[in-house]
Amino acid sequence: MKKLVAYITSGYPEKLFSIDLALALGQSGVDTLEFGVPFSDPVADGPLIEKANHKALEDGFKFKDLLEISEVVAPQVDTLWMGYFNSFYQQNLQELIPLAKKIQVNGLIIPDLPHEEALLYEGLFNENSIANISFVAPTDSEARIKEVVTDAQKFIYMVAYTGITGSGKAENLQAFLSDIKKYTQTPVYVGFGVNAKTAKDKVLGADGVIVGSAFIDILLKDSLSYTQKISNCCELAKIIKNEIN
Repeated sequence: MKKLVAYITSGYPEKLFSIDLALALGQSGVDTLEFGVPFSDPVADGPLIEKANHKALEDGFKFKDLLEISEVVAPQVDTLWMGYFNSFYQQNLQELIPLAKKIQVNGLIIPDLPHEEALLYEGLFNENSIANISFVAPTDSEARIKEVVTDAQKFIYMVAYTGITGSGKAENLQAFLSDIKKYTQTPVYVGFGVNAKTAKDKVLGADGVIVGSAFIDILLKDSLSYTQKISNCCELAKIIKNEIN
């Protein structure tokens, strides 16, 4: 069974809504929840996620909101935190990683932390059984891929193309996937541009998909009530889970 990871922006449009949505998604085919930490300059994210980030910050999002959301959700649904390094560094990683373990968060996704710098924190992550998700991109050489994926944990985040999230750009990923799987048994999940229309093609040869902008697009629709947003997101999750399997 191929896996579905769903990204949602923490605290958008409200903290309690994030909890309700996350738990509902967990019952609708989502295997792992990726809670995005709102940040002022989300360089790897497309316009939809960037807009949700800014709205959450404008509405007063604080890091403690992420902790409170995760305390409820993580014991019930496999949970990751996705954020830019400064967001986590400001919380003191020596304290934050053990706290993540206590809350039952299982990993972090930090797109602007290069592999070489991530190695500085490897012991901290390992001793707390928290995965620091590894990224590989089509621009990486085979030697680079081998270096990054050899000790990768939980899953490898395979960037489907060079650019930002949400574009839906199509690329043939089979040769890229083959290069990754030469060097690891860790599952490979495809991210960037995955939605209901592209999921079936994107997942070929991979073990799962990561979907963000397609969910955030629903959350940004002011014409929908909170109940409708949750319902529509859950329906999308069911469609994508069916498409990839």
